Amino acid sequence: MTDPQPLLAALADPTRKAVYERLSAEGPASASRLAADMPVSRQAIAKHLSQLSSVGLVGSSQQGREVVYEARIEPLHEMTEWIDTVGSAWDARLGRLRKTFDQ
Repeated sequence: MTDPQPLLAALADPTRKAVYERLSAEGPASASRLAADMPVSRQAIAKHLSQLSSVGLVGSSQQGREVVYEARIEPLHEMTEWIDTVGSAWDARLGRLRKTFDQ
């Protein structure tokens, strides 16, 4: 798996997380449409979308005069694999500790 830090950093921002969640739940949307219901400007939303795009969480396509953004889930699958790997390693460590103290 690639380094999860950029993905975690991108989703750590509450506005970026909200934008990603909206795209995931509601489907593709333009920056203008996303900004209409959020307390930030369209330009701010566009910057957040750019950051989400840079880590692969958002893709875009030109539709007429608008750029439409859509959520991509593939990076989250990689993140889940990483979390499972880290969790398994901790489970193994804790299991060894339990055996040590149970003896």
